[in-house]
Order: sequence, then structure tokens, then C-alpha cells
Amino acid sequence: METVPRLYKKARGRAIYERSLAVLHHSKKTKPHIVTKSSIMLGMGETNDELMEVFADLRTVDCDTLTLGQYLSPTLKHMPIARFVPPEEFDYLAVLARSLGFKKVVAGPFVRSSYHADEMAEVNLHPVNTH
Repeated sequence: METVPRLYKKARGRAIYERSLAVLHHSKKTKPHIVTKSSIMLGMGETNDELMEVFADLRTVDCDTLTLGQYLSPTLKHMPIARFVPPEEFDYLAVLARSLGFKKVVAGPFVRSSYHADEMAEVNLHPVNTH
């Protein structure tokens, strides 16, 4: 997803928030056994309320895993960094995301979308029946 709907056009150009959600939904619907993942870069000017809405949208389409990292503007032509997010805020947001049911959340200023991709893909989608 990369960012919140309000910042989507500015941050992602021609990408459409709803279409990005639809791709995740379609992936999970057609192949329920695959692990779906999304990433959000923080520090673009988003609010925690907006992030919670994105987390909820991702869970609505059964997104399994989530990474949260610090946005770093690749060039001066790209969207500028609005702020540097402190590590404690990453921790707080990870707890909130986990409370919504993500199977795995990795969050921190140095986390990138492909951060430990192999570990993120090893999420158990089917809990063991204890009965």
C-alpha cells in the first residue's frame, strides 16, 4: 500500500488505493494458501488514525503480514520527508496492527518492504487445532 489514501496520488503517482487493495484481495481469494504482505512507509505526513484505517482495510482483504518503515525520499524530485518517526512510535503501531489480526508485523526506521521476506513468507496461515 505504501501510504494512506490522502497521500496516495502525491506519493504513488498513478496508483489507486482501492486498486492496490483489490489486488491483495484477488490474490488471497484465488489462492488462499499464499501469504499476502503489504508495506507502509511512515513519515510522509500521515496520522495514526489514517494508519489505523489502512491497517483495517488490509485486514478486510485478509492481508497476512505487514512491514512499517521510515520513508526516505529517493531524490529531490520525490515527495519530501515530513518527519522522522521515533522507534517507540513504530513499536506502538506494530502493537496496534497485531491487535487487528496480522499474523506478522515488522516495524522500525530501517525496515524496508522486502525486510526478511523469507521469514515473512513463513507465516502459519492455518492455526493448529488443539481439540
